[in-house]
Amino acid sequence: MKIGLVRRGYSRTGGAEAYLRRFAEAASEVGHSIVLFSERWPVEEWPFELVPVDSKSPGTFADAVLALRPRDRCDFVFSLERLHTCDAYRAGDGVHAAWLELRKKFEPPWKAWFRRFSGKHREILMLEKELFGPRGARAVIANSALIRDEIVQHFQYPQTQIQVIHNGVPPFNVPPDARAHTRASLGLKDDDFAILFAGSGWSRKGLRFAIEAMNEAKLDHATLLVAGRGNHRAMPKSQYTRFLGPVKDMPPLLAAADAFILPTIYDPFSNACLEALVAGLPVITSAQNGFSEIIESGLEGEIIQEPNDVPALAAAIKSWSDPDRRAIAKLRLETLGAHYTIAENVRQTLAAIQALR
Repeated sequence: MKIGLVRRGYSRTGGAEAYLRRFAEAASEVGHSIVLFSERWPVEEWPFELVPVDSKSPGTFADAVLALRPRDRCDFVFSLERLHTCDAYRAGDGVHAAWLELRKKFEPPWKAWFRRFSGKHREILMLEKELFGPRGARAVIANSALIRDEIVQHFQYPQTQIQVIHNGVPPFNVPPDARAHTRASLGLKDDDFAILFAGSGWSRKGLRFAIEAMNEAKLDHATLLVAGRGNHRAMPKSQYTRFLGPVKDMPPLLAAADAFILPTIYDPFSNACLEALVAGLPVITSAQNGFSEIIESGLEGEIIQEPNDVPALAAAIKSWSDPDRRAIAKLRLETLGAHYTIAENVRQTLAAIQALR
């Protein structure tokens, strides 16, 4: 069949963009043809059919896609973007209504008040209401049970029409000397405990809480390595934290780390956590991260119920600073991570689309 994919934005390093490319390649390999509806995707970066969409906002993009009548051009419309209607929607960006509610707990009241006047937020909320309404998406693919339950709770969308397919990551090979070489370049000793935080959007991902937890743990041999772009001057001061800036090649840094931390306020399913799991690292994260539902707290990391529970984060950091505990968990972590490949995700997604078709 001819599958129409929809994604408005484009980033060379974006997770959704990488997923779309892999999905399109896999679908093409088994005989499907692909067309992408996008506002910003460069022609040279897309080897399949591309239909440009002229828009200036989430709402006007949805309007423009509707006007293009994608169902006249393809057999199945699979959207990674909030639209008025589609055959299947991949809810990889989460539920905007749920995110706005959660963030109120962690910011001054005036910010929430001003957000009510934001045209962008109003458009997204309107689109979600339509998308999960009677004439919206025929089916939804959620990347976590967390998101499935939020869709049902906020919009009374039928749970029977939502399938949970967890994220997957591509395999990565790391040279045997990557750990020693990377740690040496960072000035880390063999017995130093390196805990890694990776990602942008530091406010949402809870970097402040991770730094405060490091300050409370006060482990002389521990260092929090922060990979990603952000304003470090807005973060708490800490002698235990090092800002590395954007990192293009993450596997060597994962090899150099001993644990991973992401006390996120809201994350549908963190790929960064999944990559850490594949690398054999225990993951300390919050219950507001869809990734947390695939690990068992105490065995493959720690699940903190509230992202700003600094004492609980500090206790988890101390607990996983034990090298013997990490050594015992490593094989279990790698074995679990091996189940969550991009190939398996694409296989399940294609099977869901074919069943719906």
